[in-house]
Amino acid sequence: MLKKKTIKKIYIPSIKEKYMCAKHKKYFTGELIKWKNDIIKANNLGNILNSSDDNVSSADIVDQASSYTDKSVEMKALNRSRKLISKINAALKRLKDGTYGYCEDTGEPIGLKRLIARPVATLTIEAQEKHERNEKIFIDD
Repeated sequence: MLKKKTIKKIYIPSIKEKYMCAKHKKYFTGELIKWKNDIIKANNLGNILNSSDDNVSSADIVDQASSYTDKSVEMKALNRSRKLISKINAALKRLKDGTYGYCEDTGEPIGLKRLIARPVATLTIEAQEKHERNEKIFIDD
């Protein structure tokens, strides 16, 4: 007897559904948790792989400089990961309190396409562009 293979349909939020309905919230919660776990797993693997060369000190100045540069790049990547995990945690908190998916500035829906592309987004595209323009003005001054 042949068993039928069940193909699991991948759910993607639709604009035909009520914005931030239970299905949407469940989808984004799952995506955020998966993303967070992937970051943690990648960083732990990186730490394990790179911990072996911590004790190696070279007399060659070029090797030392290269090692220092590698460590600097590594630290920057870890800091970016920490910041991203913080943003993911904040997004998960917004999912729980019902503010996820709405712009921090305008209160308008951010939009499913934007949230699927950037689940930690807190601003609509328009508000983000305005924020970036204002930021540029302050930098130029």
